[in-house]
Amino acid sequence: MSDMPRRTVTRTVKLATLPAGLAGRTMIGLGKRVGGRPAEMVAHEIQQRTAEQIFRVLGQLKGGALKVGQALSIFEAALPPELAGPYRATLTRLQESAPPLPASTVHKVLAEDLGAEWRAMFTEFDDHPAAAASIGQVHKAIWHDGRQVAVKIQYPGAGKALISDFAQISRVGRLFGVLMPGLEVKPLLDELRARVAEELNYRLEAASQDAFAAAYAGDPDIFVPPTVDATDHVLISEWMDGTPLSKVISDGSQEQRDHAGLLLVRLLFSSPARAGLLHADPHPGNFRLLDDGRLGVLDFGAVDRLPQGLPPFFGRLLWLVHTDGDIEVIEAELRQHGFLRPDIHVDLEALRNFLAPLADPSKHESFKFNREWMRGEAAKVTDLRGAAIGRRLNLPPSYILIHRVSTAGIGVLCQLEATGEFRSEVLRWIPGYGPGEVDPAGDPKGPGSPAG
Repeated sequence: MSDMPRRTVTRTVKLATLPAGLAGRTMIGLGKRVGGRPAEMVAHEIQQRTAEQIFRVLGQLKGGALKVGQALSIFEAALPPELAGPYRATLTRLQESAPPLPASTVHKVLAEDLGAEWRAMFTEFDDHPAAAASIGQVHKAIWHDGRQVAVKIQYPGAGKALISDFAQISRVGRLFGVLMPGLEVKPLLDELRARVAEELNYRLEAASQDAFAAAYAGDPDIFVPPTVDATDHVLISEWMDGTPLSKVISDGSQEQRDHAGLLLVRLLFSSPARAGLLHADPHPGNFRLLDDGRLGVLDFGAVDRLPQGLPPFFGRLLWLVHTDGDIEVIEAELRQHGFLRPDIHVDLEALRNFLAPLADPSKHESFKFNREWMRGEAAKVTDLRGAAIGRRLNLPPSYILIHRVSTAGIGVLCQLEATGEFRSEVLRWIPGYGPGEVDPAGDPKGPGSPAG
């Protein structure tokens, strides 16, 4: 991580450019309005430039800010494609280009967390990382009992940099209100910070992984490797071979891609009911297609705790959209659950058009995901009326990770270009589908349950 600015003052200066940039753009916008340009057009320009600056600064910081930038991808809904596309590409490039830790640093972390005699725990340990991510890297090894294991090691200082970056970004949180005026920004950033901080806790990740492994033990379709040991900065799991989902996307047969897509949907919709947890980082690097046809699942740092299962609100909303229900009832449901704030007013027909694509894959008995469909639907919701609706919606903090899974999961299915009977899979696991009432509390965690 030698090219990551490490000194706090350097990072603070970079982040401090954000509010200054907004002030300058706002003054320019005021001048343009005085000069006769339409206020809506000027506001749109300010939003575009603000988004561009936010993501450029985050990209320059890397490390902790990179992870923050990934969390803030929820704001992509407010961005025009010409900004959202390059932003995603930048995050991917930065993550893939992270330089590996030198072997001496790896050994130091292992000695600090596993003890000075850590080598006795392994019969072999490969100093060259098998994989890298934004806050850690994975090494292949053989445990003392002969099992092949994956040893995930957190970058030294990653936690401190991550929390520091998020604290700085929270101070300029009003910028995100520029992107999405309907959003309550502060509680959202507070929740994001808590969720991102959880990803640093390898003991917590091990507990989540073991809960998934127990829930899917012996399952014919899903496999989760059990953990072997965990400390604050080291997580050891049984090694899992298989074809990476990225390889299935690039080279797999249609049958393989359809099969992987169906199992991915099955995992994401079934795990809240079976494990009380939702895997909240569904990108291709976290999945393998095993030789026996099962979907292998990795990386449980980001999970949503849903002890009551998925919120019935989603089933109710799907049913209303599928049946072309009363749009005023749909609006009332969104307000009841905090997706529309009391002071925000929306065009109801535009709201219907905005929601319809989200329900399409589960409306038909069989559905084909592909990039063309995704681009077409994105165009519908990012035209002037659709974008206006997207920016007026709120995201209640307790729904952050569910939203992240929904958008990222659809992206993976489109990369797979998977066709399947997704409707029956969704309706099998989602509660609340039908005309019945839902819990008026509107809390996806259930009464008395921990936030997550």
